Amino acid sequence: MPLYDYRCNACDEVFEVRASFKEKEAGLQPECPKCHSPQTRQLLTAGLMIRGGDGGSLGFPACGPDMGPGCC
Repeated sequence: MPLYDYRCNACDEVFEVRASFKEKEAGLQPECPKCHSPQTRQLLTAGLMIRGGDGGSLGFPACGPDMGPGCC
């Protein structure tokens, strides 16, 4: 089940919500776990996909001495 990041408009608490795609499509509006406000908004998060030289996915980045600047 995917995780979604939310921020509370009342207290600025950032929290995660685990919900199915079906729940999300139905208009998921979680309550803040800190102040219990229903006034929350989803934060946009970016995923990262690393592909090998042959176009195949590596799944997750690997680190090592040959990875170049910016690694780890």
